Amino acid sequence: MNKVIRTVIIDDSSLVVNNLKSHFASSDIIKVTAVFTSGDAAFNYIVNHHDEVDLILMDILISGIDGLTFLSEIKERNINKKIIIISSYKDEVIINRCSNYNVSYYILKPFSILALEKRIKELFSNKPQSFKKNENIDLEISDILHNLGIPSHIRGYKYIRDGIIMIYNNDNLSFITKEIYPQIAYKYDTTPSRVERAIRHAIEVSWIRGDLALMEELFGFSVSCDKAKPTNSEFLSTIADRIKLTRSALK
Repeated sequence: MNKVIRTVIIDDSSLVVNNLKSHFASSDIIKVTAVFTSGDAAFNYIVNHHDEVDLILMDILISGIDGLTFLSEIKERNINKKIIIISSYKDEVIINRCSNYNVSYYILKPFSILALEKRIKELFSNKPQSFKKNENIDLEISDILHNLGIPSHIRGYKYIRDGIIMIYNNDNLSFITKEIYPQIAYKYDTTPSRVERAIRHAIEVSWIRGDLALMEELFGFSVSCDKAKPTNSEFLSTIADRIKLTRSALK
């Protein structure tokens, strides 16, 4: 890939904007050409400088003109740019509506910048793209677990990974102790009780090493060392549901 990807970032969060700018500053391929915290200013720029833009990275929740109106207006003007949504907004109806506006990916915050970079490069490669069919679920799970501070060398990591995949692939796996633990135990020649303890240990490691803000966003409650951690079942199900939500978009 030789072409420089001229990228515009639209996000109310200065932290997100600065992290993306800092990361891509060293890239020879992805060049951040403009950043905006206002939808109005971003819209005017895109309309007047669309020939200088290849990719739009944007939150759906932005000040001024809202995200869906922004997408609708540039479509109305036949401005066809690659678009990736990066947002903490999880409404599945809104996510699915984005598929009408040339959106290639809807990535939920918090996200891995390295994974985002990989998506961008794939998007501009010559290979056919199919997020729903070709995306490797192991990569998505690994990104989330690493961001949660769970090291890949501990046993609980691979047990959690397999448990998430099992829940993702089978909505009927609701009784985790009766179905998931025994299946994982059989696969790794151990016992269900050891699987349960290893997963619990991995979650405890996450609470020590991980980003508390990320955990609070992901699990939907205030996180602190003296408050209850999610149960094993809650932990696995929450991550599986998150992956289902992102993959349900843009079918």
